[in-house]
Amino acid sequence: MTLHADALAVLERWSAPDAAQEDRRAAYVAHLRARPDGWAKGCFPDHLTAGALVLSHDGSQVLLNLHRKARRWFAFGGHLEPGDTTLAGAALREGTEESGLPDLAIDPEPVHLSLHEVDFCDTRGTVRHLDVRFLARLGATTEPVVSDESLDLQWFPVDDVPTDEPDMLDLIRLARERLA
Repeated sequence: MTLHADALAVLERWSAPDAAQEDRRAAYVAHLRARPDGWAKGCFPDHLTAGALVLSHDGSQVLLNLHRKARRWFAFGGHLEPGDTTLAGAALREGTEESGLPDLAIDPEPVHLSLHEVDFCDTRGTVRHLDVRFLARLGATTEPVVSDESLDLQWFPVDDVPTDEPDMLDLIRLARERLA
């Protein structure tokens, strides 16, 4: 199965948690049906990305990275690469690379979809990331290591994160519900 086929299958079968997420899911599916390259960074201006939210074992803490380019706190994630075979695998790769946690486990079903504009991603202009976000569970390793893509990594209480962005707050809420 190709990455495109996996992404389309995952998004077609995913049960969105609310009407807004369902609208986004339908838009992502339409994008992939229209664009065989819709998963690739070169697909302009819209392309899929994959992310992983890392929660502590009890769900009370979230690991965030201070993104080097955006200079804001985010969950882990990024572009899909030609070697990726699944969306969940790409999210796990991104989470592992950016957190330095070698033994994360990824929940294979998405938790949240986030569509956001990024003005520093492409020389052609602003792109829209159609981000598919997954829950990553900790293995035995709990001490993260800052990567080249981040300025800092920190654990935060889930009710005291350094952002008021509705997408991040929804992602954290939905991930915690998934743990319950």
